[in-house]
Amino acid sequence: MSSNAESNPLRSLSLDELRERTSAKWRVHPRDVLPLWVAEMDVPLAGPVVRALTEAIAQGDTGYAEGTAYAEALHGFARKRWGWEGVVAERTMTVADVMTGVVEVLKVVTGPGDAVVVNCPTYPPFYAFVEHMDRSVVEAPLGAGHRIDFAALEAAFRQAVAGGRRAAYLLCSPHNPTGTVHTALELASVAELARAHGVRVVADEIHAPLVLPGAEFVPYLSLPGADDAFSLMSASKAWHLAGLKAALAIAGPGAAEDLGRIPWEVSHGPSHLGVIAHSAALRHCGEWLDSVLAGIDDNRRLLAALLAEQVPQVRCRQPEGTYLAWLDCRALGLGDDPAAAILEHGRVALTSGTAFGTGGAGHVRLNLATSPEILTEAVRRMAAAVATAC
Repeated sequence: MSSNAESNPLRSLSLDELRERTSAKWRVHPRDVLPLWVAEMDVPLAGPVVRALTEAIAQGDTGYAEGTAYAEALHGFARKRWGWEGVVAERTMTVADVMTGVVEVLKVVTGPGDAVVVNCPTYPPFYAFVEHMDRSVVEAPLGAGHRIDFAALEAAFRQAVAGGRRAAYLLCSPHNPTGTVHTALELASVAELARAHGVRVVADEIHAPLVLPGAEFVPYLSLPGADDAFSLMSASKAWHLAGLKAALAIAGPGAAEDLGRIPWEVSHGPSHLGVIAHSAALRHCGEWLDSVLAGIDDNRRLLAALLAEQVPQVRCRQPEGTYLAWLDCRALGLGDDPAAAILEHGRVALTSGTAFGTGGAGHVRLNLATSPEILTEAVRRMAAAVATAC
């Protein structure tokens, strides 16, 4: 293994090795397609995670999840990374994944016919799950620079609570797909607006560990005025553990009673092996995460340089967090769904922006968590696809 591969997990695996995987990223599309769509990373698991899982399997420790190990591990990580002591085990519930937690929290803070505010363009399951629960989605489009537009947010809050409805604000922090990391000042303004309008904040903070140099993650529950809010966190994205299901629902002090109204059976959903893996990642894999973040940081700069050279019509604001890049392809003349043309003519799979709500048409989301070589080849193919399609 080269020194680069040792210091950057994103360079550890070859394309042939990655194609042996059987997860969604590598099986949805044919073998000749470079998959840069779904949020999986092209990395091997961190050593402490492998050891924890191997030991559990050797012991036959494969029953139901129980206890507060996950909450305690996240508490230590949050204290070290963010100086935040707010992960109190008594105000947490282990859930199968972040969206499961979001749904269960929304069930107790809103009712059928109520409204949920989102900042579009945003993570497509926000729409699907909310509408399936018989709630309505109210969009508050992001403003300039993919940052929260507070005039739009206040208008959405007013609309959401009209007629005496209860309302929630499903805050994506850091934001998917744009990679925006909300500042402490922005989040304080969110808390003030939410309190003024009686809107309950539910923060999806799954990408919290994935904040890149130049930005700083601020836990929403650390803010004054956020006592009645909820956070959903997981180690799944930052340590490539999506298939090992586990997450935490965390209640602010004023939301503890609401957390207690979520059925206890919900805590049966997470995988025991998932809890073991996530806890090991949070406790022992900080240096591994730092190496991944350095690789993502390099890749976001590489992507900007490659696009400027080969597809200059594509506009890309470098993400501040996540490993996702939001590309504005409207100038290419490929219509609302440029991902379809890029897949057909370039054999690169990206996520279509149309699924992300208002503001998504003409855009694609690209996964940066791969090797520089794969990223370079993907942009080369994108350029060729544009030349062919146009």
